[in-house]
Amino acid sequence: MEPLSHRGLPRLSWIDTLYSNFSYGTDEYDGEGNEEQKGPPEGSETMPYIDESPTMSPQLSARSQGGGDGVSPTPPEGLAPGVEAGKGLEMRKLVLSGFLASEEIYINQLEALLLPMKPLKATATTSQPVLTIQQIETIFYKIQDIYEIHKEFYDNLCPKVQQWDSQVTMGHLFQKLASQLGVYKAFVDNYKVALETAEKCSQSNNQFQKISEELKVKGPKDSKDSHTSVTMEALLYKPIDRVTRSTLVLHDLLKHTPVDHPDYPLLQDALRISQNFLSSINEDIDPRRTAVTTPKGETRQLVKDGFLVEVSESSRKLRHVFLFTDVLLCAKLKKTSAGKHQQYDCKWYIPLADLVFPSPEESEASPQVHPFPDHELEDMKMKISALKSEIQKEKANKGQSRAIERLKKKMFENEFLLLLNSPTIPFRIHNRNGKSYLFLLSSDYERSEWREAIQKLQKKDLQAFVLSSVELQVLTGSCFKLRTVHNIPVTSNKDDDESPGLYGFLHVIVHSAKGFKQSANLYCTLEVDSFGYFVSKAKTRVFRDTAEPKWDEEFEIELEGSQSLRILCYEKCYDKTKVNKDNNEIVDKIMGKGQIQLDPQTVETKNWHTDVIEMNGIKVEFSMKFTSRDMSLKRTPSKKQTGVFGVKISVVTKRERSKVPYIVRQCVEEVEKRGIEEVGIYRISGVATDIQALKAVFDANNKDILLMLSDMDINAIAGTLKLYFRELPEPLLTDRLYPAFMEGIALSDPAAKENCMMHLLRSLPDPNLITFLFLLEHLKRVAEKEPINKMSLHNLATVFGPTLLRPSEVESKAHVTSAADIWSHDVMAQQIRQASRCEP
Repeated sequence: MEPLSHRGLPRLSWIDTLYSNFSYGTDEYDGEGNEEQKGPPEGSETMPYIDESPTMSPQLSARSQGGGDGVSPTPPEGLAPGVEAGKGLEMRKLVLSGFLASEEIYINQLEALLLPMKPLKATATTSQPVLTIQQIETIFYKIQDIYEIHKEFYDNLCPKVQQWDSQVTMGHLFQKLASQLGVYKAFVDNYKVALETAEKCSQSNNQFQKISEELKVKGPKDSKDSHTSVTMEALLYKPIDRVTRSTLVLHDLLKHTPVDHPDYPLLQDALRISQNFLSSINEDIDPRRTAVTTPKGETRQLVKDGFLVEVSESSRKLRHVFLFTDVLLCAKLKKTSAGKHQQYDCKWYIPLADLVFPSPEESEASPQVHPFPDHELEDMKMKISALKSEIQKEKANKGQSRAIERLKKKMFENEFLLLLNSPTIPFRIHNRNGKSYLFLLSSDYERSEWREAIQKLQKKDLQAFVLSSVELQVLTGSCFKLRTVHNIPVTSNKDDDESPGLYGFLHVIVHSAKGFKQSANLYCTLEVDSFGYFVSKAKTRVFRDTAEPKWDEEFEIELEGSQSLRILCYEKCYDKTKVNKDNNEIVDKIMGKGQIQLDPQTVETKNWHTDVIEMNGIKVEFSMKFTSRDMSLKRTPSKKQTGVFGVKISVVTKRERSKVPYIVRQCVEEVEKRGIEEVGIYRISGVATDIQALKAVFDANNKDILLMLSDMDINAIAGTLKLYFRELPEPLLTDRLYPAFMEGIALSDPAAKENCMMHLLRSLPDPNLITFLFLLEHLKRVAEKEPINKMSLHNLATVFGPTLLRPSEVESKAHVTSAADIWSHDVMAQQIRQASRCEP
């Protein structure tokens, strides 16, 4: 169905699309050039109207080239009263005959939709209901009323068309039909909820899934096909589709009705009501914006689209991938001149009947793609954060729009490079007739979504095919209009009034999960969005051989403009034969996945917020609360001076008679003993409850510290070390020297910068300097294992910079900005590079 525009009704056939595609020039084709993202003004393009009925009015299947798309209740001048009235009345009959045939089909579709409702209601009150009464009422909301309205309309209109004469009147029937559009408004308002409820019920109940996937629709009386199978999702869309069809018919009827005919004012009134209704309902519920007709008259629906990174000719290319009901198409946006229509260039396509996913053991190793160094990715993030701060500063000072646009352009370039070069998770698809294709994704959740969407479509009876050049031109030409993802997912593409997301720390407790059909080895991972893509941030322990795991593990996750939290539940695979050759990792099975929006009003409270994510019949219970960046790095001195956390480092070393605090020495020793090759060491969150337990034993100087350390998860030990430095009453590099470090790192001359850093280091108190150098030596050893642990010097500087330099509460008011953390990173990176040259 066409976008419900105020400007008029949609174009009517795939032929219009074909003609418009051939009118586009191809001389702007840029091969592998840069992708242009700016599109024409909203609403400047319309889309083909798709009609599934066997009969169409001649006016619905063709349109004069000179006519516009606008619709008016006033007929064209060529059909003034008395002019070719006989021909006009004959056309009226043809229009009505076609509409009557499609009305019969529509009523049959509504009957098919209502058929399972009664037995479902009957079981709802039994001990084993398929659906609850509330779910049934939500899914089938207003369908019975709509059916009764159209059955009455059909029964009254049918004899008038069958016993046709020039004096027959039926305007009052259309006027009554239009006056009952309030029922449709109620249906439309509930439409999204109905679809979501049906989808959730299908996932959690196999019996309902079977019912909803194959509803039997009676064929027309004169049709050879007695029944056709249609999904519930498709049938739920029919009422929305019908409003547009009825409005088109009213327009055609009015066009062929003399103004002095009794029906004319009634049809005019009905058209006015229908058009007002179309203008008022929400376009967002309109899946027909995502459909196109094939030359054979079949509907090809767009199911999913999005930007993915493809490995092509040993380099990364950003592609826009379109999943239709029967084909996967990989495209790129052509670079065009100003004022030209934008369109996509098809790089390749695979009919879903020919698409297979190679198993890990069947996959060939990936083509060689040079990975982007981690420190360069971190540099990009730093640049993006700095540019964001500059833009905000320019806006606050009401700077020139040209300067802001220049900064935004730089920011987009860095975000685009980050988006292109950060994904590492392989997603391989294969055409059974030959070639394989490899995408790299940043999130296992995203990979699972694409795989599941394709596999769901492949359950249908699909046929292999080859698209002709004309068919491919039509399909590719429709992609620009049909796409649901319009912009590359980077923050510079966001509107100013969009939420910037949350910055700070999200505390999440993963409690438990229920709904597994059998015992398994189960764990969860947590993902959040950052810089336009999702990254995995935390992982629970594996709960072995259970159907009801109870983890009760707490994690602290750093948020950088994050808006969503994802939880994925896995079954651990211990079979070493199932190894992914792209990255040599064993492939664990995703049992379920879910996502929630991080609503600032919900999470920005002091209290824990408990919630449940439902995924494929599995329910995962978790709690969360959010701490802003400023509050999380707020240094609060301990009221007790007997422990180590929140106590000045000079006090602790004096009490212990040591040069480096015991807690630092023991945590570093344990990490080097068994965690130096751990992927993401110091970056992956440890379980918060384990960290708090270690904090308690160090504060109490418990004799069982060493035993506890040897049994504890290594990420918890790393987290305890970071927490110790974060909770020092003043930073390790001191409040006094913080401004000087910030000024020193801003120096342009490398030699001057190095001399300044060395001088400042020597100005530190002995306990601070010796502990700092001890830590730096450790971090250098960690960074030497970067090929294994993926933690470069830059990564480590990013983790430790704010922790070691962020000033205490008294000083922070003068210095805390987002730029301060960038400077903290730069200072830390500089110190790591030259640490070996400085002697205490």
